[in-house]
Amino acid sequence: MSKMKRSMITTLVLLGLVLIAASAFTAPHMTLPETEFNFGYVPQHSKISHDFWIYSDGDDSLKIIKVVPG
Repeated sequence: MSKMKRSMITTLVLLGLVLIAASAFTAPHMTLPETEFNFGYVPQHSKISHDFWIYSDGDDSLKIIKVVPG
């Protein structure tokens, strides 16, 4: 393989890696600082609630398509 051809392949591979890395840094990413909450003692038939804050890190909009409680 010629030196010119090897240099071109190396350049293309490096360019591809840079593009992949750049897209990973700008992609939306969900941050959930609190993943669980302990209500402590709760009498039977009580109505309780707690708000969980979801933050979007990244340059693009974060779209939450499906939530499965569990």
